[in-house]
Amino acid sequence: MELREIEIFLTLAEELHFGRTAERLHVSVSRVSQSIRKQERAVGAPLFERTSRKVELTAVGEVLRAGLRPAYEGIGSAVAAASAAARRLSGTLVLGFMGAQAHELEPVLDRFRARHPDADLRLHEVVFSDPFDALRRGEVDLLTTWLPVGEPDLTVGPVLRSEPLRLMVATDHPLAVAGRADVEALADHAVPAIRGSAPPSWLAGVLPWSTPSGREIPRGPGAATYTEILALVAAGTVVCPVPDEGRRYYPWPGVTYVPLDGAPAVRWALVWRSSGVTPLLRAFVAEVGRGV
Repeated sequence: MELREIEIFLTLAEELHFGRTAERLHVSVSRVSQSIRKQERAVGAPLFERTSRKVELTAVGEVLRAGLRPAYEGIGSAVAAASAAARRLSGTLVLGFMGAQAHELEPVLDRFRARHPDADLRLHEVVFSDPFDALRRGEVDLLTTWLPVGEPDLTVGPVLRSEPLRLMVATDHPLAVAGRADVEALADHAVPAIRGSAPPSWLAGVLPWSTPSGREIPRGPGAATYTEILALVAAGTVVCPVPDEGRRYYPWPGVTYVPLDGAPAVRWALVWRSSGVTPLLRAFVAEVGRGV
């Protein structure tokens, strides 16, 4: 019997009313009825006597309630005890981030520090040209990165947020004058070649290799940092798709960010080593689940 089924049974045994039980548990009346029928089939006898006027426990139902109530309350106590233990977690957790992600995650960082005052949360910047090396070397415990991530030794966790792609162009570039660009226009302009260990499939989440119609997007000079890309764009050597945070956090003389029509949104997520899960890491992921 699953925990939810036990909860439905015990609540109905207390309320003796299907409607109030459903309202209390935020489920439908039919869900309550289905659950009770399932439990009665498993037990082999009716658990409730139902009439048009009232609902009462049968003798078998009384036996089941007497046995389940202490166990259910014990589970609740165990969960509360585990939550209390989680609040006392200590140790060091290193979060790797790219660009402005540390600022974007500030609400989560603040909540984590408040909930786990004995834990030491540290930040470590990771460059997009070598996105996963620090993670694999153990220099960071988890990482914020864009998707897709298809590395077999890494686990992809919750999606943090999504944002549109923009196109960085020189301020005097024709696309800057036009005020926007279509993703198909990338085939007519070089984008930076990225130096480093970044997987091509991961890079394609921001720097695609071809347009939606299949036209190849040429590569220009190499770059390994955002500043190098900004310098190449300002010189008119390349154009470069970037997440919208670039426009918001990294203005640069001679560089303009324009909307990139037809490009998919960039999704940011948490990633960690599958073999490196710790209680602190689980606690941080749980905090992300409460909202970014």
